[in-house]
Amino acid sequence: MPVLPKRLSGFTVIPIAYPSSSHFIYARAHTPPKSKTSKSKNVLPEGRTLFLVNVPPDATERELTLLFKDCGTVERVLFDFNSADAPEEHESDSDEEVVEAAEESDTEARPRKKRKLQTSEPAPPKMMPLPSPSLRTLRKTGSCAHLIFLDSSSLAKALSPPTSPKPWPSSEEPRGLSHYMANYDNERPPLDTIKAHADSFMECFEFNLSKSKQEAKYRKGEAVVDEDGFTLVTRGGAYGQTLGGGVGVASKKFMLTGKIGGRKKKDKKKEKDAFYAFQKAEKQRKVILDMKKNFETDKQRIEKLKESRRFKPY
Repeated sequence: MPVLPKRLSGFTVIPIAYPSSSHFIYARAHTPPKSKTSKSKNVLPEGRTLFLVNVPPDATERELTLLFKDCGTVERVLFDFNSADAPEEHESDSDEEVVEAAEESDTEARPRKKRKLQTSEPAPPKMMPLPSPSLRTLRKTGSCAHLIFLDSSSLAKALSPPTSPKPWPSSEEPRGLSHYMANYDNERPPLDTIKAHADSFMECFEFNLSKSKQEAKYRKGEAVVDEDGFTLVTRGGAYGQTLGGGVGVASKKFMLTGKIGGRKKKDKKKEKDAFYAFQKAEKQRKVILDMKKNFETDKQRIEKLKESRRFKPY
């Protein structure tokens, strides 16, 4: 059996033992980029981050945490980390305290606004979700991962070459063929669950539809009647009525002057000649009759011309 190298191109070789196969993971200490503006320095601390290559495609955070449990406490695991997706972090808490103090002083200086009375609106129905069991996330072969330890001594223990292959920790989540069978069952839930999900979805849809219709009526000026039969009173036109005939309050201009606002009347649009289907049919029929009539008159005129030009020697 060939002897495996303990280190390869600066990486520590960590052999992994599966029940029926073997695997190799390559590890080294994470080196932050030289650029000062990189966000990965705040997310991946130097001296406590382990960089792994050739991670199994179905590996989970819990399995990697259990794999390096003998080295120390793992604080966080990041798969295929990208510095562009890293969240922004503040350099110090003093700036936050200054901002909070400034906001408090602004709120004290500003006058308090009167709170509006909140009307009780019916709560929207809840939609029953479909069952979604926790399955493994399959990644690309040879993917990378970052392990952040709680202290730097754990990183040194993880980089020491192991004397024997490490057994891969077992997990409750299905793997291999069992994973695909569970995914197949997940995509085909029971009919009772699908029916409950569809019914709850239609209830939410009808609730949103009725709410949008009520808002549309209010915009058009129609009378909005609630469940108790009361009509909503709004400020409407010059005579104190809304466009839809609902109850309204007269405008201040009409109450003071008694005159209607100078709105220009729109000109009535002329009706088109061939707007309806029967008008189009009548127009086509008239055109055909005119063509036939003109054809007969032209035919008679041509016959008369022929008779007048006929040669009669005797």
